[in-house]
Amino acid sequence: MSIMDKLKKNSKVKTTEVLADSKFFNDKDMIATDTPMINVALSGEVDGGLAPGLTVLAGPSKHFKTSFALIMASAYLKKYSDAVLLFYDSEFGSPQQYFEQFGIDTTRVLHTPITNVEELKFDIVGQLEGLDRKDKVIIVIDSIGNLASKKEMEDAINEKSVADMSRAKALKGLFRMCTPYLNMKNIPLVAVNHTYQEIGLFPKAIVSGGTGIYYSADNIWILGRRQNKKGTDVVGYDFVINVEKSRYVKEKSKIPISVSWQGGVQKWSGLLDIAMQGKYVAKPSNGWYCRVNQETGELLEPKVREAQTLEEEFWKPIFADTNFKDYLTDVYKIGGKATIDFEEIT
Repeated sequence: MSIMDKLKKNSKVKTTEVLADSKFFNDKDMIATDTPMINVALSGEVDGGLAPGLTVLAGPSKHFKTSFALIMASAYLKKYSDAVLLFYDSEFGSPQQYFEQFGIDTTRVLHTPITNVEELKFDIVGQLEGLDRKDKVIIVIDSIGNLASKKEMEDAINEKSVADMSRAKALKGLFRMCTPYLNMKNIPLVAVNHTYQEIGLFPKAIVSGGTGIYYSADNIWILGRRQNKKGTDVVGYDFVINVEKSRYVKEKSKIPISVSWQGGVQKWSGLLDIAMQGKYVAKPSNGWYCRVNQETGELLEPKVREAQTLEEEFWKPIFADTNFKDYLTDVYKIGGKATIDFEEIT
């Protein structure tokens, strides 16, 4: 018997395995959404997506946080016909029709109202303990930023106005307990959170809830937004994904995803600037865009307006006939080769 076999046999942990054969690293699920640049922001690859573990979506109010979470949940439910969405709700801002807008069958959603961090901790750990790796479940918490601690609730009931120092500790314990379960049982958890502005000469957005969230998360997005206007009318927003932390994507990457009042999420948004930077698309004159022949550098007809660069017809040949997918991976994925400097977007 080899030393490896002896160590494996003597281990008291039944999931002990040779790293090369470990299912925790070699059998990771990856859930692709319908929007290429959301997949890039999650994994660094167009064909990647949401992986098991903790993903935190943070930002101010009305920054599309819950919508991004439901886009990911919808992709998961679409991939697995027997999957269930476990939805922990502290804000009650997502009525049934909101789920239906993202193609989520509400009969496959288990809605669990929560009032404090401890209640969430006890319930979610109990649920995770009872699941097997073969069970297909995605968990969404909306939101942890709005959750009080049990002590804060009790102080309010007893009319005590003392500072609560227990919330950050309770949140740290929550995610410390959840993280091993999520990875060992192949379960993605998407947590919506708030941000606050750091005090100082150059304030920046800080994810609320303390350091425990940073330690446990695989992905942290801080979401910004900018208006899309037609003349003087606002017709939608670019919601800018700022990659604050990622195990897959280069940190501080910035990816805009366009959402219009009429058409919802623009599937092909976020691609134009990076395609121009890589010389897959050119701007021959003001307001016009065209594809570029990668071998000759020739500008290819037809020229189109910016609105048409949000259509599949424009991007399909770029993905099919070039190495654009590989270029995106090099730019955004950790370990990629290319580097790119984007103008800072807030």
